[in-house]
Amino acid sequence: MLTAALVFAALAALVHVYIFVLESLRWTAPATRRTFGTTGQEAQATKELAFNQGFYNLFLAVVALAGIIAAVSGHHAVGAALVLAGCGSMLAAGLVLLISSPTKARAALVQLTLPLIAVVLVLVGLAV
Repeated sequence: MLTAALVFAALAALVHVYIFVLESLRWTAPATRRTFGTTGQEAQATKELAFNQGFYNLFLAVVALAGIIAAVSGHHAVGAALVLAGCGSMLAAGLVLLISSPTKARAALVQLTLPLIAVVLVLVGLAV
């Protein structure tokens, strides 16, 4: 169960690293603007906010990856705690997006589905 949880946590971390790249490094690029549905003017006006938000996504990915490394190294309790912290935060952020901006449901589901699976699998693994 832990192995499956770590696979989903790794996939969730990769998605959040990709989001970091879009928000912090490529926010004003035409392809990124199309992805987020922003105009050039909106992207310029929100560039600093997106830059900061991207780093939040990166930090969540780093926490999840640290948990994966700890678990693979045999520190299962530490690994589980870090995966739950990182993926649980990703899940919570996705739920906030879904609730606050229902028109962005697709983006919210991309953001929260893999972490949700990882969290459930870790919790089930700890329960058995």
